[in-house]
Amino acid sequence: MQISVRMGDIGRETGDLVVLAQIEGQPLPAEVAGLLEADDFSAKSGQTVLLYPRGALVARRLLLLGLGKADALDADALRRAAALAAQKTQELKLASFTLALPNSLNLSPAQIGQAFAEGAELGTYRYLRYKTDNHAPTTVTSATLLVAAEPETVQTGVAVGQAVAAGVTLARDLANGPGNAITPTVLGEVALDLAQRYGFQATVLDKAQLTEQGFHGILAVGQGSAQEPRFIVLEHGQAAEGVPTICLVGKGITFDTGGISIKPAEKMDDMKMDMGGAAAVLGTMQAVGELKLPLHVVGIICSAENMPSSTAYKPGDIVKTLSGKTIEVLNTDAEGRIVLADGLFYAQRYQPTAIIDLATLTGAMMVALGGFATGIMGTSQPLAERLIAAGEASGERVWQLPLWDEYRDVMKSDIADLKNTGGRYGGAITAGGFLAAFVGEWPWMHLDIAGTAWVERPMRPYQAKGATGVGVRLLIELLRGYI
Repeated sequence: MQISVRMGDIGRETGDLVVLAQIEGQPLPAEVAGLLEADDFSAKSGQTVLLYPRGALVARRLLLLGLGKADALDADALRRAAALAAQKTQELKLASFTLALPNSLNLSPAQIGQAFAEGAELGTYRYLRYKTDNHAPTTVTSATLLVAAEPETVQTGVAVGQAVAAGVTLARDLANGPGNAITPTVLGEVALDLAQRYGFQATVLDKAQLTEQGFHGILAVGQGSAQEPRFIVLEHGQAAEGVPTICLVGKGITFDTGGISIKPAEKMDDMKMDMGGAAAVLGTMQAVGELKLPLHVVGIICSAENMPSSTAYKPGDIVKTLSGKTIEVLNTDAEGRIVLADGLFYAQRYQPTAIIDLATLTGAMMVALGGFATGIMGTSQPLAERLIAAGEASGERVWQLPLWDEYRDVMKSDIADLKNTGGRYGGAITAGGFLAAFVGEWPWMHLDIAGTAWVERPMRPYQAKGATGVGVRLLIELLRGYI
């Protein structure tokens, strides 16, 4: 989508659709108020009224769009409004729209541009790659944002928002993709393509290399599948004095049957999204490359397919990980933490400022927080506070859970160093306690995105049914905070 920013007056705007974003309780412009025959518009958040000015304004159509109350007007409110405007444009089978903002927004010009671009780009996202009919919705090709001041600065924010939205779109496309199309090998190919486009250093280890180098956690999970596992590293920038090194580690189970501890058939088809953490890492790395962030960012993906077969790993098996620590497998459906064990230990070699892992890890987190917040836990309170602030700013909110020693102790095994399940209670946190054994003394936070990576129905206008691409907006906000 081409997005331009300028100053202007809606009374003089031409075009098929002009959108007036209005704060609740504030008066409409006189030329607009006269178009309403009744008190049908209160500007509540998300409310829309479509008007046909018929000569009273130059524009053919005027959409009144409610922003809600002024004290609740943050970047996410603008993001939602932009998504609604783009969706309405699409519903009307139009290719462009102009949105006019009120003067009194408590946001910086750059924040305005970024939020608008993210909402406009993501609001019309649909995963239609395998549709063969000709009923695809109209593509919105351009949008204009009218602002009261500093259009050039707003435009710089637009560029950031479009880079972030493109990263989210990549993450959504990968997580929405079927398991027969998105395999560990394909994730490696996507990573190599990003490396070529943005100059990243790239490493993709195949099964033979994983065996030679001792990645037995990833190998164990993947040994039941005909699809070979992959360990993928993308490196942006390089270590240098004064340059933060941030390692992002993503769980990349491209399809999860549960293995020998097989899942119920109902909704198993959704398990194509069990690589949502890997998708978020790839989407974030794309945005990092596009924005040329002056940081050392390392994206690490642990990818396998978890299948039952005569060669699959079994309950009762002992797995020796890259770190040398051993795991007693009690449930093969608790596989994500096993592949992450190798990835988290590998991340230590970069002597990172922070390690952050993302994983669709536990159903327990879905029960605890639902789909409105990502659960976080880890070893660094300063890093947790950075993530909480980034979540508020990006609209991808997080909620911190405790990670006391007692939760780690639950994961100790009688016959190995660790066991991969800790029983029924506190499952989201005990999973974090398991992962903590592989991060050493480095600052680390675990993001369990099980509840936020996938939606059966959109909870916000810039979401679509299916993969949300959660993590990309959050991580880019976090990374930019290190600059």
